Amino acid sequence: MIYKKALEYKEDFLTYLDVERNVSENTYRSYQYDLNQFFIFWNQLNQKHKTKKQNNLSMREALDKFFLDLYQKKIKKSSIARKVACFKSFEKYMQNSDVDIQLQLTTPRIEKKLPVYLTIDEITFLLDKLPDKDLHSNSPLRDKTILETLYATGVRCSELCNIKLTDINFDQQTILITGKGDKQRIVLFGNKAKQKMLQYIQEERSKHLKDNNEYLFLTQLGKRIQDRTVQTILNKFSKLLPTKKQLTPHTLRHSFATHLLNAGMNLRALQELLGHSSLTTTERYTHIATTDLKRLYETINPLKLNQKKSS
Repeated sequence: MIYKKALEYKEDFLTYLDVERNVSENTYRSYQYDLNQFFIFWNQLNQKHKTKKQNNLSMREALDKFFLDLYQKKIKKSSIARKVACFKSFEKYMQNSDVDIQLQLTTPRIEKKLPVYLTIDEITFLLDKLPDKDLHSNSPLRDKTILETLYATGVRCSELCNIKLTDINFDQQTILITGKGDKQRIVLFGNKAKQKMLQYIQEERSKHLKDNNEYLFLTQLGKRIQDRTVQTILNKFSKLLPTKKQLTPHTLRHSFATHLLNAGMNLRALQELLGHSSLTTTERYTHIATTDLKRLYETINPLKLNQKKSS
């Protein structure tokens, strides 16, 4: 396929993702970035061929060189895999539009990494023992409530930012969450998170409230908080954590899932709380839970204790 024709399909594809597929904002931005990066690369290749009086490259030829360039630059396999997924989706879209194209892309094999998570002691330190003054924040209540809510509910960062006051039922201690693809689910929170939220709403949020903003977490200017601001807040907590673990919304999500599994929660119930479409995604947390149980077993196993006594 020639460059100009493919460029037209690219714009149609992005509209299709946004309007018909209604993909998440993060997915849309990622695919948009990947496509734009490739088309700039393809155009540059064509310009070089023009100066050498050579024919322009087809889309498949340009993609081969594009991915070779990414590998040579030692781009992470996970990033390359995402780009492959993007172009496979783009290929399928064009084929459904009666375009005869075969890109023959192969997804790189990625080593599975166990999610990083915090221990109960680390969570307790951050939520209960860390003085507000150590955060050096103008909104310490909001920052701690964000941390508490992420851990108590296991929601994603984008989901947290989109929580509205009307989504929260304080009597039943539930929040209506709108997740990926606008799918909705109910998450739960405990008394501790409830008290923190109410304290934040009454003491800090009310000071920053402007134009009757309906979102739970606001900036000092009264605007809805953004993903980047949440990560900046968590970075502050990371620096104050004695173990210096990098804190992200996903770290807290992983901690939430691991601790519930260790406490005996059913895998299907956890799947519902996390909003996973596939149980396979949820099952990766069982590896962590098993590791924790093994460590506990080795600590309290009677045979181990007898061995210590006899030695």
